[in-house]
Amino acid sequence: MEKLLQYSFTGLSAGALYALVALGIVLIYRSTRVLNFAHGDVAMLSTFAAFALLSNGYGFPLALAGSLVVGAALGISFYLSVLARAQREGANLLGMVALTLGLALILQGVAVYIWGAEPVSLPFPISSTKTYRVGVVVVSQLALATMAAGIVGSLLLYLLVQKTRFGLAMRATSENLMAAQTLGIPTRLVLSVSWGVASALGVVAGIFLAPALLLDPFFMLDPFLKGFAAAVLGGLNSLPGAVVGALILGVAESLTGGYLTIQYKNTLAFIIIIVVLLVRPEGLLGKEFKERV
Repeated sequence: MEKLLQYSFTGLSAGALYALVALGIVLIYRSTRVLNFAHGDVAMLSTFAAFALLSNGYGFPLALAGSLVVGAALGISFYLSVLARAQREGANLLGMVALTLGLALILQGVAVYIWGAEPVSLPFPISSTKTYRVGVVVVSQLALATMAAGIVGSLLLYLLVQKTRFGLAMRATSENLMAAQTLGIPTRLVLSVSWGVASALGVVAGIFLAPALLLDPFFMLDPFLKGFAAAVLGGLNSLPGAVVGALILGVAESLTGGYLTIQYKNTLAFIIIIVVLLVRPEGLLGKEFKERV
């Protein structure tokens, strides 16, 4: 029982960060119907920006804020300068997905050129070795901070989408773009902010993952795939589904690694994608998307 609780808490901690990645993927998909394969690389480059600030003696709050600004700016700039133009020219969804892949390769190249390909350690003020005992569960300071970051990020997104006028505009735009434009909603602004918010969520995940994974130009590849699997599991058009899918995936991975073997841990996400697509293509909480014409 103690092992089960320990593995479950570890899985929830990882799932909290997968949730931030998954929420970013779902937010962009809901608004533009595009799967953003550069999501992890935007977070990677922004985490390197935090690394540069921390290495030059700046405090963690400033480094975190700077990385969030970099991530949001990258997302907004890509949407306005590339994706929106491609949409105006009549690019199909496959072409726009290819554009995100191109952005991912460019960002990886920039990171390799500036910082090199060797893994580095992110100077982080939260310890991964200092632990606390909560009942029968031993938790590290980093794991607690990781879970808190996931909860705060998810809660702030919920408040933005569900409790603000801008969130109402985001929901209207994602439901029916043409109708939103007819009603006078500034859809270009709404979509660009959606890309910026999604990118910022990924940056938070990258900042808290870097201390455990080490920092290199490809360190967000695995977390991105796990976030994508969580989004598919929960439903690519459901924000609550992204959180539920991420937590399920995190716990399932932890239990698989603890009770079976660590080799199966990294394949579980892909098995989940296959099973969900076969049994329930829209995901656990997702709904079938019907295009209005």
